[in-house]
Amino acid sequence: MSDFKFQRDEVAAFRFVRCGLDAQNGVAQLVYAFDDGPELIETVTFPGAPFALEGSRAAAVEQALRLLHLIAGVSYYKAAVPPEIRIEGYSIDAETAALLETIYVNGLGEFAYRNGLNLHGRIKFPYALPSPAGRGVGGEGPEYPDVGARVEPSAQPSAAGGGFDSQWERGSKLGLRHHALVAIGGGKDSLVSIEALRSAGVDQTVTWIGNSQLIAACAARTELPTLNLGRALASGLFDLNRQGAYNGHIPVTAVNSAILVLAAVLQGVDQVVFSNERSASYGSIIPGTGEVNHQWSKGWQFEQAFGEYVQRRVAADLRYYSLLRPLSELAVARQFAKTDRYDAHFSSCNRNFHILGERPVNRWCGVCPKCHFVFLALAPFMPKPRLVGIFGRNLLDDAAQAGGFDALLEFQDHKPFECVGEGQESRAAMAALASRPEWKEDALVARFIREIQPQLAASELEIAPLLDIGGEHRVPAALWEQLRANFAA
Repeated sequence: MSDFKFQRDEVAAFRFVRCGLDAQNGVAQLVYAFDDGPELIETVTFPGAPFALEGSRAAAVEQALRLLHLIAGVSYYKAAVPPEIRIEGYSIDAETAALLETIYVNGLGEFAYRNGLNLHGRIKFPYALPSPAGRGVGGEGPEYPDVGARVEPSAQPSAAGGGFDSQWERGSKLGLRHHALVAIGGGKDSLVSIEALRSAGVDQTVTWIGNSQLIAACAARTELPTLNLGRALASGLFDLNRQGAYNGHIPVTAVNSAILVLAAVLQGVDQVVFSNERSASYGSIIPGTGEVNHQWSKGWQFEQAFGEYVQRRVAADLRYYSLLRPLSELAVARQFAKTDRYDAHFSSCNRNFHILGERPVNRWCGVCPKCHFVFLALAPFMPKPRLVGIFGRNLLDDAAQAGGFDALLEFQDHKPFECVGEGQESRAAMAALASRPEWKEDALVARFIREIQPQLAASELEIAPLLDIGGEHRVPAALWEQLRANFAA
């Protein structure tokens, strides 16, 4: 055992030690370490084992496994943010390094802001370039020879790939069947996607990571096939936190996306579907800092870069996309309000989802930014008694919550570091309620009418333009043609 003592500011290097997948039991191991410290071993469990992995399918699994290893490392790297990154057992190329640096720098934006760090130019993934002789030449960072010379005695080839190579293969078509793994988080957005795919006749499996009772109940309510993936963070990470490690928000959607891509290759299906809307691409504007996006890995920049990379480097016929990218948060809320099927099951309350467990007694705490925003976004599209019944109270008739709603409106505060819509959407929703007799006398709506609305231009409070469907997306063209009219109605 190492006598390593973690001292955050003295750590020199973060190591990607090795990764492997046991095809017999479906358990992947992702191993990391700081300097010569103890190994941090994360496991991800994929139901359906044993998996028969041969030829191009085995190669694609290996590519997806490495991608997951590299992206999931963000949970551990952030503990010390050391100046050097080492990748052991395999090498990456410049394209992969660029993707990872983009994910780490932007995905840790809120983390860096809260910890007073500047990560731009600080995070460099070492990569190898092929030389005419077929040996690697170092890119940014240390010079690496052919990766075969760098395999540590303990670094065994992955069961998926049968060995390490110096360059990642280009993704080839695997003949994947037409089927979607749809990520469900228990909130309104994924349920809108699930029902849209159902209406379009797309075969789907409702998929989630972890042991949330709330998500499991919501998934069961869909009455569709389900897939529950397991993820166990290295216990040593919590020890590091107690020893003064940096802590904070990570791009969890990026990690979950990589997990589902590997799951899709193992399951032999051709689509990984998330439910991130247009609004996710916009962050909070911080005076003196600029834009910081809490949900960067839910935004278009990540979706585009990651999705294209997966097709080029993992499997050419595997599509990763967000079904709701062309919609605003308000447009999604309008879609959700069309059915009451999930009223008693869904929850977007972040206080119900914790890394160390959940609190499912009440699905809505009623005081967090997510509760505030979902209530406000649904209010223009749902009868008041139905909405109040979902939440168990009228959040807009509680004067004590003025500060929380002010942040959503970007009035005397910036947009919260939460997965909520743009300030313009919140202002337009509130203005819509201000014109309705059943809402206008509630405490916070009346306050909006009295104190905030007079400072805003009426042309900027129209809700209709925010319901337009459009913008960049990666939804397959034929599917989008089926869904566009329904989303716009």
